[in-house]
Amino acid sequence: MTFTALQVTEPSQGKFQMDLVQRTLDELPAGEVLIRVRYSSLNFKDALSASGNRGVTRSYPHTPGIDAAGVVEQSSVVEFSAGDEVIVTGYDLGMNTAGGFAQYIRVPAAWVIKRPRELSLRESMILGTAGLTAALCVDKLEQAGLTPDAGPVLVTGATGGVGSIAVALLARLGYAVTAVTGKADRAGFLRSLGATEVIDRQALQAGGERPLLKEQWAGAVDTVGGDILFNAVKGLKRGGSLACCGLTAGTEFQGNVLPFILRGVNLLGVDSVEIPLVVKASMWDKLSVQWKIDLSALVREISLGALAGEIERILQGQQVGRVLVDLG
Repeated sequence: MTFTALQVTEPSQGKFQMDLVQRTLDELPAGEVLIRVRYSSLNFKDALSASGNRGVTRSYPHTPGIDAAGVVEQSSVVEFSAGDEVIVTGYDLGMNTAGGFAQYIRVPAAWVIKRPRELSLRESMILGTAGLTAALCVDKLEQAGLTPDAGPVLVTGATGGVGSIAVALLARLGYAVTAVTGKADRAGFLRSLGATEVIDRQALQAGGERPLLKEQWAGAVDTVGGDILFNAVKGLKRGGSLACCGLTAGTEFQGNVLPFILRGVNLLGVDSVEIPLVVKASMWDKLSVQWKIDLSALVREISLGALAGEIERILQGQQVGRVLVDLG
């Protein structure tokens, strides 16, 4: 049996090429669960894998796609049966294990959760790793004591996948959201998601040389990293917290201890890849019921054949919201 997959090859040293190819089930890696993929989604990490980033994917040919939702075809474990609708996000999927940009995946059972009853396969992949990450950020902020009456919450990289879902989720939970973007023409989009204020990225970058900034935000979700991250930390109110989950603006920043020892703020790291499956399942349950949001304004739907162009867009910082991949 053959199926269609996006395959990235390295035809010459440092040059990478994307093609749709036909693969067989025998070419898939070992694993207890074979899944017919119905939907996937495009994330920044997928674009890095597709463009040859060795920090994400070590060897090629390779099929990216860190997200997949579909139907179990075969299972060698009692936890799953043929016909079960399931979700797989993170772990090694799409990194060094053939991923969700293909009509079939085979993975360890320890990576798989059953689709929550109140969330369709399509909805689960509009959310994908981006939605899971946004939920983990909000959950961590609330565990640190953040409440809607504490003050506004900042979201950086707000037009991106994690950022746009974080804006919508925080607004859904009653928070006043300040959205940060370098795309001035997308202010209306962000307000439609629930942002009460939209500020330009350059405004947040100002004052980088200062050890502290004016206290403005009770909490923050940072999706970009770099110096923007630490300026957001410096603008937190006393006792405020920032959940850090991204690196599109860089992996390093210039920091100092003053926000921590003079204002008692918290910098919270968020990992959505290698966390225990039970934690992922609890977040999916929240996203399917009490944290369920309207996803219609967030998504563009494409076919597998359109992925190459969309990967170029996300690498150039042009993606807005979420890109859903329909694998038919």
